[in-house]
Amino acid sequence: MRGLPPAAWAYVSVVVALAAAAVATASFAELNVQVLAVLVALFLICDSASVKLNVESARVSLSYAASLASVVLLGPGGAALVGASAVVTGQRFFAPVKRLFNGAQFALSGYASGVVFQALGGGGFHPGRARWVEQIIGPFLGALVTFVAVNLLLMAGILLLSRQATVQELRRESGELVFVCLGYGMFGLLIAGLWDALGPLSAVLVLLPLFVARWALAQTHAQQQAHAATLAALCQAVETKDYYTRGHSERVSRGSVMIAKEIGMRPDRVEAIRYAGMLHDVGKLGVPTKVLQKAGALTEEEFAAIQLHPMRGLEIVREIGFLDEALAGIMHHHEKMNGRGYPMGLAGDEIPEFARVISVADAFDSMTSTRSYRAARTVEEAVEELRRGAGDHFDPVMVQAFLRALEREGWDPPGPVVLPKDDVVETTQQDHDDPSVPIKIAGS
Repeated sequence: MRGLPPAAWAYVSVVVALAAAAVATASFAELNVQVLAVLVALFLICDSASVKLNVESARVSLSYAASLASVVLLGPGGAALVGASAVVTGQRFFAPVKRLFNGAQFALSGYASGVVFQALGGGGFHPGRARWVEQIIGPFLGALVTFVAVNLLLMAGILLLSRQATVQELRRESGELVFVCLGYGMFGLLIAGLWDALGPLSAVLVLLPLFVARWALAQTHAQQQAHAATLAALCQAVETKDYYTRGHSERVSRGSVMIAKEIGMRPDRVEAIRYAGMLHDVGKLGVPTKVLQKAGALTEEEFAAIQLHPMRGLEIVREIGFLDEALAGIMHHHEKMNGRGYPMGLAGDEIPEFARVISVADAFDSMTSTRSYRAARTVEEAVEELRRGAGDHFDPVMVQAFLRALEREGWDPPGPVVLPKDDVVETTQQDHDDPSVPIKIAGS
């Protein structure tokens, strides 16, 4: 939160002021102090153990459960008080301004959801005398949606104004956040229901399933990290075959994701094509290095080995279960719309969508990267080559999608290649990914 722009400081000030007004509505004379104390303690315990998601830098507080329980048990003012306790969160590494904003954020979310809960007929909860279907469950769902919406909107506001995220990034990452927040919020209904029979003990009992759920999400995140490490290792192994291709897989992955988002792919397919872009050339591990690094024209046999690298790639990664549709992209990314590609000579819509996406990103990065036999082409030159090849080599829909994304997001081509001084580096004099320079075949 250091170095916030003036607009962000103004935003924080307004949110804190509104939260203070919400907390001021609480009347200790009307609140059950025992319930308040237990829920504040539960809130602080849960808030000190946030859940890390697969969304980069995103965490969700388990305290959603305590906040939503307070909506039912304490009303708007009480929920605001419970939320405001986030200013003394156990996460001491948070800067004071961030803790203050978090407290205000939870206080406003609790107050707004409490108002909605009462407006939907959920007010006046009395243990042992509540009609759950009419008085609690329906209004609670409305309060839950309100809490999550207000909380995430307030968070989005500070991220945008502090320039820590863009609208596109927030939209892309909102799905998993919303799902997890709603899930943890539902534990609030469990706490309120158990309170009807067990009183404060309900808060203790709910801690177990809460932390089990946290453990499950942590395992999922760890698995995702292991996937990423596996892919990175494979990419590094591929790129040791040619020093000039360092970073190529990562850039093709990024370009493929740009296209996938532009054409409206679902988030799970976007993630799959990210993997496919990273591993599209993994089949080079099955091609002799002397063929990949040959300076002169290739023989027919050597060219056949090059053409088989997509199939080699499929053989290498086909048992990696999480790749799914990515396998088709790896297998067919060198097919051409005119049917003259390889390895199977597919044409037009016969070519899987993933492969048509990767083909564009692969060619563009190859053209804008320095090779041993030529300097990198400019972005403008590469764009013109993509346009020339649209409909013949490339899917024109994917080309146009990439160009739109490119205009909006830009592209950072790799810098000049600096060869290591202590190694003898052999590099090829041609590139099978570059559509503007056909591979030379001996005798043809």
